[in-house]
Amino acid sequence: MNARETAWRLFSSELNSATYEIKGSDEKSPSYVVTRLGLMVNRVLVAGVLTEKENVATDDEPMWRGRIQDLATGNFFINIGKYQPEASAAMADIEAPAFVAVIGKVRTYTTDDDRVFVSIRPERIVKIDEETRAQWILDAAKSTWKRLNAMKKATSVEGLSEKALIGKGFSERDAKGIMAAIDNYDPPNSTTYLKSIQTALRTILPDKNIDLGLPEDMSDVPDEIDIEPGSSGSTNAEIEDLILSFLEELDTDGKGAPRDELERRAESEGISSMELEEVSNALMDKGLVYEPNLRYLKRI
Repeated sequence: MNARETAWRLFSSELNSATYEIKGSDEKSPSYVVTRLGLMVNRVLVAGVLTEKENVATDDEPMWRGRIQDLATGNFFINIGKYQPEASAAMADIEAPAFVAVIGKVRTYTTDDDRVFVSIRPERIVKIDEETRAQWILDAAKSTWKRLNAMKKATSVEGLSEKALIGKGFSERDAKGIMAAIDNYDPPNSTTYLKSIQTALRTILPDKNIDLGLPEDMSDVPDEIDIEPGSSGSTNAEIEDLILSFLEELDTDGKGAPRDELERRAESEGISSMELEEVSNALMDKGLVYEPNLRYLKRI
């Protein structure tokens, strides 16, 4: 049971502009797409409106292609093949347009003229409500701001290098990603990303023209910005404990908890399908639960 990579939240504009990839050293080692803000991405959790879907193969062995609009900066492109049976079955049942959340791995494709296209290979795709989509936008906005600020701090470090960044408190992963971005891209245009954040937040506010007070660029900004999820609900630790208790409760035959029953139980406690997916993956990362098969989760 290998720990899963973190499922990052980022807007389509940041993901689609990535062209540099760090390949795994062998077949079992993860590969990473490096964004222009220095994020090393293997897996993502994205949300938006499924605007198009198409089966490009047969009914017996479908291969789905889809487009998900994040309603802020652009589109995510997804490809589902025979090795993603759960996602494929879910895709067949979802009628576009619909709010969806997708968790999956990032893939790149390089054309003969060296253009790089990024897509997502979903592990799961679920329908969500508008409130859950708004929560994802807030989370993606906060994470984008965090990366912008980290890049600003990094470029001011004397003798810029991975070692120097680690010495300034950056994690090894963040230092590696930032240096890869600096070495392989032009300096990121902070204005573009700040506008993306503002555009995204305006889509979920009653007044679409409100001034959110964001700076025009990163030349003189505070280290923190007030982009809050706006929910005073349970903490992640409390939700994790609740999910663990559900897993024990629903594991009636020793085979694990059926995912559909777990989703219904979580929903009754106000936990959205996207939150459940996030917490489930966090628990797997911690080695507390695993998937005996695609439709079950089991506590270790």
